[in-house]
Amino acid sequence: MPSLKEVRNKITSVGSTMQITSAMKMVSAAKLKRAQDAIIQMRPYANKLKDILENVSASIDSSDNIYARNKGDNNLLIIAISSNRGLAGAFNSNIIKKVNGLITNEYKDSNITIIPVGKKVQDAFKKTKYIISGQDLPHHTNEIFNQLNYDNASLIADKIINSFLNKQFDKVIVVYNQFRNAAIQVPTEEQLLPVLSAKTDSISESSKTIKQSKQDYIFEPSEEFIVNELIPRSVKTQFYKALLDSVASEHGARMTAMHKATDNAKAMQRDLKITYNKARQASITKEILEIVGGAEALKG
Repeated sequence: MPSLKEVRNKITSVGSTMQITSAMKMVSAAKLKRAQDAIIQMRPYANKLKDILENVSASIDSSDNIYARNKGDNNLLIIAISSNRGLAGAFNSNIIKKVNGLITNEYKDSNITIIPVGKKVQDAFKKTKYIISGQDLPHHTNEIFNQLNYDNASLIADKIINSFLNKQFDKVIVVYNQFRNAAIQVPTEEQLLPVLSAKTDSISESSKTIKQSKQDYIFEPSEEFIVNELIPRSVKTQFYKALLDSVASEHGARMTAMHKATDNAKAMQRDLKITYNKARQASITKEILEIVGGAEALKG
């Protein structure tokens, strides 16, 4: 059984750790509220804009829509979004596993380039051949989380769009944690470029097949404006939404992780106090036995 001093030191150490984890939990809870409000307000607009432009893209001649030209996935760009800090449970490791799964399975025959957004994913892939080299695209964009807004996200998205238009990449996908709630963050893969078009599908209802075909649109001011202005804006919006999703997911994951860590520290502290009381009781019993033994020896 450990000595009383060792147990007291452990109780003090666990108590200090519990104070830190509890404070981090409260900080993450406060940040989560703001981040959650931001993504909840942004998501309906981004999703609706994406749906509209997918339908419009289906009506535009693919030869005229430079953002929808599908040339396969021989040259793939993966934008992997993590966080700059740890202590967030499986938040960062899930993104790293997701990207590794894409590299080894779905896109194993592709020439893959990774742009890390966040220090954790950058550290995971910085010694691999997938990290981007060259001056036309950012090597990493960790600083964006210091002041996350649409304008800063657009600067990165502009470079990514230009690289696609210059045929440096055939496909651009973003991998991030989609925010569901404080306890659930879903690793998600989303294609940014080429822009997907609404596909013709069929629905069977009461033995009748209802076919949804492409609709005719009247473009105002012109198709060229739609292609050159709205589609890039939609891509930037989707990228910004992914960043907001990731930030909200990070704070939710950290709050949950710190809550569990605080509960574990409380349980450990309770067990240590029981151990301390047992050791103290054993020490007192030993001293009493020694006194009684000494008294009996004197009588003899």
